[in-house]
Amino acid sequence: SFSTWYTGPLFDLQTIINYNNSGNASATGNGSKDNQIAVARILKAWYFLNLTDRYGDIPYSQALKGDEAFSPVYDKQQDIYTGLFKELTEAVAQINESDSKVVGDVMLNGDMAAWKRFANTLRMVMGLRLSKVDAAKGKAEYTAALTAGVITANAQNIIYKFVTGDPNNYNPWYNNYSVSFRNDYAISTTVTDYMAPKNDPRLPVYAEVLAGGVVKGLAPGRNVAVNIPAAYSRIGSYFRSQGSPLVLLSYAQVLFMKAEAAKIGYTAGGDAEAEMNYKEAIKQSWMQYGVFAQAAYDTYIALPAIAYNAAEGYKKIMTEKWVHGYLNHSWEAWNDWRRTGFPVLTPAADAVDARGIPLRLGYPANESTLNGSNYNAAVANLGGKDDNYGKMWWAK
Repeated sequence: SFSTWYTGPLFDLQTIINYNNSGNASATGNGSKDNQIAVARILKAWYFLNLTDRYGDIPYSQALKGDEAFSPVYDKQQDIYTGLFKELTEAVAQINESDSKVVGDVMLNGDMAAWKRFANTLRMVMGLRLSKVDAAKGKAEYTAALTAGVITANAQNIIYKFVTGDPNNYNPWYNNYSVSFRNDYAISTTVTDYMAPKNDPRLPVYAEVLAGGVVKGLAPGRNVAVNIPAAYSRIGSYFRSQGSPLVLLSYAQVLFMKAEAAKIGYTAGGDAEAEMNYKEAIKQSWMQYGVFAQAAYDTYIALPAIAYNAAEGYKKIMTEKWVHGYLNHSWEAWNDWRRTGFPVLTPAADAVDARGIPLRLGYPANESTLNGSNYNAAVANLGGKDDNYGKMWWAK
């Protein structure tokens, strides 16, 4: 349900903005007003982007206004993107790095240059998202974001740090496995069947290594009895410890985007530029996970399935970007698949719906009663059905 996004983090972020705009002098106790507002605007854009990319049309322009708009309209996804581009651009311009930093910033510790990189990199993501529906607008936004300054090293990755020893701030994967004792799911064969034959050194990081030194994937969606963790590999401890971090945006991700941008003509350089960034993206992904070794890397990028060529370049860029995004960028991988068709995926054998891999999330069930007329208008824009197979505006 998207309801808790509005009543939780989005409400809190709007409260920060309202408080700093109210003229209350005490607001400066938390740092520069402009910097507080800018950070809140960037995070609002992050949440709204995630919401619209999952649901499609959502309340945006009339959302978070309290009693001014109890029944907000569902904005068109295209209009939301236009609004978010504006929000991110203005937020970056509002930041004053020489002014007092934001107090209590648990993610970037008040580093306002890092918040600029966060916003610009997110804008870069959005620019590529438009590649199939409005390439001119997408290219312009992508180029402006790149020029304004994005992530340029793994040390600049945007990371949310969960806290070891604090039950209220454990990594969710730790809670699933070690608090709720959810041993009923494992790494998918979709991942292992791609990585294992290539001796990808990230695989033992991504998944638990079983007796005999093997990583065993579980076929997705199968309605069978399983024995986890004895027979199938759970998610690797790198991702499921109490304090395992969540990487929101990464340098390797930026390099994969630069490779795609060159391949599709957003930037100059064509296949030569695409190949250079593709290779460097794989290298930086390996470095992020602490598995880089030059000889192994040289062997990997020379494999026929990996080596770049013009005919299969786009597919290979997006497929390796998908591998890099394991768990950290999972939603973004779904976005890329819906937009480009890569990687080529096979629907689960025992899927509940025979129509294949879902294309969106359905709206919360109570929206039809709480915000009926606007909900009905949004469903009409989906072709009259609020199910998992309506198409995103930006999709392939």
